[in-house]
Amino acid sequence: MKFIGYRTLKTAIGAAIAMILAASFGLKYGTAAGVIVILSVQSTKRQSIRVAIQRMGACVLALFLSSVLFNFLGYNAYVFGLFLLMFIPSAARFRFNEGIVVSSVLVTHLLVEKSTEVSLIVNELLLMIIGIGVALIMNLYMPSIDKKIKTNQAEIEDLIRDVLKHMSEALRLSAVSLKEDELFRSLESKIKKGRERAYKSLNNSLFSDNSYYAKYMDMRYQQLKTLKNMRKHFEKFSITYKQTEMIAGFTLRLSNSIHEYNTAEGLLKGLQELKDSFKAMELPKTREEFENRAMLYQFLNDLEQFLQIKNDFKKNLDEERHLDVF
Repeated sequence: MKFIGYRTLKTAIGAAIAMILAASFGLKYGTAAGVIVILSVQSTKRQSIRVAIQRMGACVLALFLSSVLFNFLGYNAYVFGLFLLMFIPSAARFRFNEGIVVSSVLVTHLLVEKSTEVSLIVNELLLMIIGIGVALIMNLYMPSIDKKIKTNQAEIEDLIRDVLKHMSEALRLSAVSLKEDELFRSLESKIKKGRERAYKSLNNSLFSDNSYYAKYMDMRYQQLKTLKNMRKHFEKFSITYKQTEMIAGFTLRLSNSIHEYNTAEGLLKGLQELKDSFKAMELPKTREEFENRAMLYQFLNDLEQFLQIKNDFKKNLDEERHLDVF
């Protein structure tokens, strides 16, 4: 399995089984069933079902349309071309796009046989049923990737902690760490990979709600965008104030509180208290001080948004669980 993926293995076994089944039923062009399996084994269960429905619908449409055209206009390349001109847009209209190529190949069997007898139509339908049926059975087994997603979660949270710690230090020193670029690139990469895996896991869940990981990764993605906004403010900070030290301390406190199950309630309350204390402080005396204070306040607003994203995520989860109970 180190050199051959599960999907490749399932495709090879499924194609062989489909061809054997087609031969055991005495079907013509039995190799087509194997080809249908090759084209129908997908990366997720939901995708496999969607493709199967589209291919079956396209097959019925193609066989009906080609039978009418061949019977009235004859069996030749010109009529087959006319069939494609009518079939492709019709299949697209009914959203049977995934079945266009396979169904067109099955229609060529009618062209070669120069017949649209019921037995041949049934033959083509059975080839499609065997092909997509075997593919669906092969796709019933999907290796769990939950452990990989949990690893991604831990890595993402560690990186967010590091980013916030560097921001806290940058506020105090009025200088951005060179390592911060690397941290942001790594964080974005981990979140992208985590989202891909989370949605793959979601699409492999047919009868249970497995949306938590997808929602979690979406939440972290929204926080990443907020962190990027926060980072932009450092370009305009030039002087360290008492307020800067206070925000740096709060940012460090936030970095130590990054956790999957943290509701951010306490941090939001602490941030509001910080804002209230700023209002009671002496007003800025110079234009430069005023501009820096404004940037600090915007940075604080972004911090609040960062926390609110996590708080909303936790509240929505709690509401869904409450509804499930009832």
